[in-house]
Amino acid sequence: MFSPQELKLGIVGLGYVGLPLAVEFGKRHPVVGFDINRARINALKEGRDVTLEVDDAELASATLMQYSAEVEDLRNCTVFIATVPTPIDHYKRPDLSPLIGASTTIGSVLKKGDVVIYESTVYPGATEEECVPVLEKMSGLKFNEDFFVGYSPERINPGDKSHRLPDIKKVTSGSTPEVADFVDELYRGIITAGTHKASSIRVAEAAKVIENTQRDVNIALINELSIIFNKMNIDTESVLLAAGTKWNFIPFRPGLVGGHCIGVDPYYLTHKAQAIGYHPEIILAGRRLNDSMGNYVVSQLVKTMTKREIAISGARVLIMGLTFKENCPDLRNTRVVDIIADLKEYGVQVDVYDPWVSKEEAHHEYGIDPIEQPAKGVYDAIVLAVAHRQFADEGADGIHAYGKAKHVLCDLKYILPAEASDMRL
Repeated sequence: MFSPQELKLGIVGLGYVGLPLAVEFGKRHPVVGFDINRARINALKEGRDVTLEVDDAELASATLMQYSAEVEDLRNCTVFIATVPTPIDHYKRPDLSPLIGASTTIGSVLKKGDVVIYESTVYPGATEEECVPVLEKMSGLKFNEDFFVGYSPERINPGDKSHRLPDIKKVTSGSTPEVADFVDELYRGIITAGTHKASSIRVAEAAKVIENTQRDVNIALINELSIIFNKMNIDTESVLLAAGTKWNFIPFRPGLVGGHCIGVDPYYLTHKAQAIGYHPEIILAGRRLNDSMGNYVVSQLVKTMTKREIAISGARVLIMGLTFKENCPDLRNTRVVDIIADLKEYGVQVDVYDPWVSKEEAHHEYGIDPIEQPAKGVYDAIVLAVAHRQFADEGADGIHAYGKAKHVLCDLKYILPAEASDMRL
């Protein structure tokens, strides 16, 4: 469809997904990296990625990259890739407004012969049912005659320096066989791990949404087992280590399930399932259980403190870690906030310490103001909520030092040896 000389990409959305993609393409093709966040654009122009997904040297290597917050700069692009968030709202319903906004932006500059590729996670059918009509309306062009669409779901794992974009096999698809071939060839130029061309856009959408749904259901099972084993006074980690000696045992661990994917994507699938008249039992049961784990952690912590004769109302608790996963600054959909909210309902004074987070972002997103450094000897309880390497480096003695002479240490992430903590999942 295009010769290499005609290819100019517009990447719409420069977050955890869009920036690494734009940088890889920007090493080979002219790229306009577009984002509505002007502060983000200014930082990238200065060679800084606040998400820490792309280092300064990688940014500099994308010599064909242009950063912009101006829609007009997208006008000469021939291939557009939308990499915007697809969150859920307060009622756990899909919020497609960022995706519709990106489609509106792209549609305003869309030309005859252009291709639009979506990477955002959606339910099967959303690209063609929700996004394409916006592109048609804004551009005045006709789908699959004047412009074409592809879908290649993102597989970025924030904070993971081992599995980078080029190293993860990419699923591709297109709205016609010819476009599917073009999209697949385009990504094969940057994905060393190779590609898998799906038979349709809907198949590619479904493949993405079940990747994280499967993980969510499996983690829910382990969370439920941990609750059962706790009632039986059996250490869950010991059970999992023993079971893991069998070659086909899947090594999931209990814990809080947040983030931009696992805690969100299943709701996209269940939304679509209910829209077509099917009520998904297992997926929603898993979601309910995983969403309740913050409350469970607090109930167990309060019981443990009460047994130690530590007064709950007015107690000081240190939460170590606020991000949704270890060794990255990503706060999206972190479920640590559930623990904080529940503790405050008990009249507990909560301090949050996380060396990875932006204090401004934490305040903006959750109204939480993380402390610079915990004081020693002042806390009635300490909750290791995220397995940041800095916490592991402190060791049991360093972390216990934050507590009073009588305190409770809750290790949710198995950072410390079992005997070093008073409570684990």
